[in-house]
Amino acid sequence: MPVRFRDCLVAMAFALTAIVYPASADDKAAAAVASSDNGKFFDAEGSPTFQIKEDGTVDWYTYSGYRRFNSECNVCHGADGAGSSFAPVLADSLKTMPYGDFIAIVAEGRKNMTGGKENVMPAFGNNKNVYCYLDDIYVYLRARAVGDLPRGRPAKKEDKPEAAKEQETSCMGG
Repeated sequence: MPVRFRDCLVAMAFALTAIVYPASADDKAAAAVASSDNGKFFDAEGSPTFQIKEDGTVDWYTYSGYRRFNSECNVCHGADGAGSSFAPVLADSLKTMPYGDFIAIVAEGRKNMTGGKENVMPAFGNNKNVYCYLDDIYVYLRARAVGDLPRGRPAKKEDKPEAAKEQETSCMGG
């Protein structure tokens, strides 16, 4: 049976997907807090992560990410990252998308052709309301992706750390 060109392309696409998005999925164990710095939390790999206390209180950065996502990103990606007809469910995408890829896609944007339909993620690298809070948005979506954070506004949050205030002033130019 002859190998068709289309079959080769499909095989290459699957191979590239495996390289870009490894089979290992993010989960509660991978997202566990391994270290912290001024109220910001990191996993064992050094990627930003979240902390949700037993009473439901979220860290400041997760709360900030909720606010920023739902003011800037939900237009396309739906409330709480639940997706829409315009853009994918980010609460699912972050289960397999590494932190570095997330940052690159948000900053630089990208185009995908799927089923004859072009999907475009615009670049937000020059939008201070997004790039000054990229880690916050990431940790919020990560908390949604691994299932620790339900939909909707977090009922309880920690106070804004001094380090967050300083970073915000520095990045926003105020």
